[in-house]
Amino acid sequence: MKSILKNRPNNLRAAVCVLLGMCCAAIAADEPPTDWLKVPRPKDVEPPGNVAVGKSIERGVYFLVERQNKDGSWGSPRQTKGLNIYAPTFQSHYAFQLGVTALSVSALLEAGGEHPRTTKAVEQGELYLMEHLPKLRRDTADCMYNVWAHGYGIQALLRLRVLRPEDAARRKRIDALIRDQFDRLTRYESVDGGWGYYDFRVGTQKPASSSISFVNGTVLVAFHEAKLAGIEPPEKLVRRSLAATERQRLPDGSYLYGEYLKMQPARDINRPAGSLGRAQVCNLALRLWGDKRITDAVMIAWLDRLFARNEWLGMGRKRPIPHESWFAIAGYFYYYGHYYAAHCIAMLPEPDRARLQDHLATTLMKLQEKDGSWWDFPLYDYHQQYGTALTVMALQRCLRKEPAPKP
Repeated sequence: MKSILKNRPNNLRAAVCVLLGMCCAAIAADEPPTDWLKVPRPKDVEPPGNVAVGKSIERGVYFLVERQNKDGSWGSPRQTKGLNIYAPTFQSHYAFQLGVTALSVSALLEAGGEHPRTTKAVEQGELYLMEHLPKLRRDTADCMYNVWAHGYGIQALLRLRVLRPEDAARRKRIDALIRDQFDRLTRYESVDGGWGYYDFRVGTQKPASSSISFVNGTVLVAFHEAKLAGIEPPEKLVRRSLAATERQRLPDGSYLYGEYLKMQPARDINRPAGSLGRAQVCNLALRLWGDKRITDAVMIAWLDRLFARNEWLGMGRKRPIPHESWFAIAGYFYYYGHYYAAHCIAMLPEPDRARLQDHLATTLMKLQEKDGSWWDFPLYDYHQQYGTALTVMALQRCLRKEPAPKP
């Protein structure tokens, strides 16, 4: 910096030094500047009501039951298009299928009720997960989609675990498989802490992949669920992934797409509009693990921004090329982002919780397809299944508690 400024006028050097000091102070502060919390609040919407939300959920559940494969899984490598997501080996599709199956099982357990067809679908999904999750490995040296399946697999297993509590042997198998997912996530942890799904740097045994903010958030949420169930995830893994996620949080509350962009924080993809689809999961993860900076005000600001500026995220929906939309948004962030928004909303006090539930339900219900599904990005034959599973679980969190009957 001295070499750049040495021939400049003294007043210019002083101004630059002041600006640099202000930026460093803002980044180093325990609390980020709060001006960004003043975001536009979306106009209130008419509450859709539990009946309408319930019917939408029911149609989504019916779609999932109908689209289950004969082997108990969901999704397949079929329905390719001109430009497909990089999937170098069969292990890539194994990871996609296991991740989508885990999400579908979770959705049916949360919202499917006790209909015999739903119960049978869950049982078949459980058998598939129990048989195939232990076989899942890294795709190739440069590709690790399996981290998604390990994260969502933990959540599905935790939901299955509470069924049939009298079957001690079954619970023991599930607990062992959850711990096996911890082990896999330890193996595939980035050298930076946290996880990425590509390692185009080196392809080493210990991945040199960049830590990706929203992957960290996804796994940390699953880890917290496991902790609440009494199955402690590895402390070192949690600590390192939290640190990696915190490093990627910018002073305006946005999150870098990944740590590899730390020297380009003002790129479109890292700005608030580009961060809409991942800020919710990152806020949720840090809040669950005790970060005091993620206050109700922070979560409400990001949720208000999500609904007031929903079209920034929506313009990427159904576009066939990843990151081709404004602010480099990819279509597959749409239902993912709204699913984690539902978790954030559930943590808020009234009346903000109720009004944001109404926004979320209204936003999602109007996008339901004629066959009962939701989808946001053409991904072989996985997109309708994961989009529907995520949305069903989000809508389930939009149902209002009925008032207790008067005595």
